[in-house]
Amino acid sequence: MSGTASAKEIEKEALPNEQGRFGDFGGCYVPETLMTALKDLGDEYERAKADPEFQSELAFLLKEFAGRPTGLYYAERLTEELGGARIYFKREDLLHTGAHKINNAIGQALLAKRMGKKRIIAETGAGQHGVATATVCAKMGLECVVYMGSVDMERQKLNVFRMELCGAEVRGVDSGQKTLKDAVNEAMRDWVTNVRDTHYILGSALGAHPYPMMVRDFHRVIGQEVRAEIMEKEGRLPNEMIACVGGGSNAIGLFYEFLDEPDIRLVGVEAGGHGIKQGEHAARFEGGRLGVLQGCKTYILQNDDGQIELTHSISAGLDYAAIGPEHAYYRDIGRIDYAYATDDEVLEAFKVLCRTEGIIPALESTHALAYTIKRAPELAKDQVIVMNLSGRGDKDVNQVAQFLGHDV
Repeated sequence: MSGTASAKEIEKEALPNEQGRFGDFGGCYVPETLMTALKDLGDEYERAKADPEFQSELAFLLKEFAGRPTGLYYAERLTEELGGARIYFKREDLLHTGAHKINNAIGQALLAKRMGKKRIIAETGAGQHGVATATVCAKMGLECVVYMGSVDMERQKLNVFRMELCGAEVRGVDSGQKTLKDAVNEAMRDWVTNVRDTHYILGSALGAHPYPMMVRDFHRVIGQEVRAEIMEKEGRLPNEMIACVGGGSNAIGLFYEFLDEPDIRLVGVEAGGHGIKQGEHAARFEGGRLGVLQGCKTYILQNDDGQIELTHSISAGLDYAAIGPEHAYYRDIGRIDYAYATDDEVLEAFKVLCRTEGIIPALESTHALAYTIKRAPELAKDQVIVMNLSGRGDKDVNQVAQFLGHDV
């Protein structure tokens, strides 16, 4: 088993506790003006979980609008080239809007409607959560405002236009590093001001309780489908499962159903950027420290004075200083292992997958791919890896072309 935690120690259904904590991590560190809104949201979510009508509508939209279930794809040519374990991709990139983000956007938008909230705000880095939110708001007739760092807007112009096409107002953020952290800050300021009529659809398994739990639950469908699909294809569970980790929504969605399977190694892959040097990466478990950021206690890249360090990743969606509190907990008890991939490794892996399988992956997902490419040859040919291909790379093609010296 990965790390030191035994299956008996993992009581995943009991997490988080009533205070929203995963062991020492999580919690609810927000201004007093948001406490009532978060309490109301948590209470409404608990009622929705027990409401067959809500669950039926959620399942219908995931199937008919988003395109679930997604396939589990055997990467035959990549497997043959690497010469090791059999590699399967969970094809979240085939969902409507191009990434796993729509699972959570649909769930939270339905909750907002239950609460009578007609205005939605969101933050986005790579733009996929923003696109998913804007799309769902268009579907449900909700007003939508998306906050996005101006640096991310420049490198994700296509997704900005997609959001605007769906009727969303995209507000650029020019404070701080002008990336995801700063977009979250602005979204939270908006929510404090407009909390009575506005719901904040947070896009990752981060923030104050109940968000990490709620986002995890809306993505659990990923791992639930994988369990059935891998049994059909291989007749057994995988040896290893791999996913990229920014805040951690796609990864916890994949891993959650397998946390109490002691023989399955689970690996989250962070953004190594230009290497593990201060300000040059976004790998929170490589030099991060315990602290509080944007609503929860977790591992954060910060200096000796508690100031948030600059981060860097080729991928806008992983360019963030904190990691989801549930990931911090499972890392500390030894159940999930964490690695990182550098920008150079990601660019090489991007090219490999395009060449071998004809699949253009999102740069976020390609971090998991880079690790998979290194790991698969270390395993025997009768072993099985499942990797979450959490998004497609249409949004990243221009950026990759620039890095590779192509004019498009």
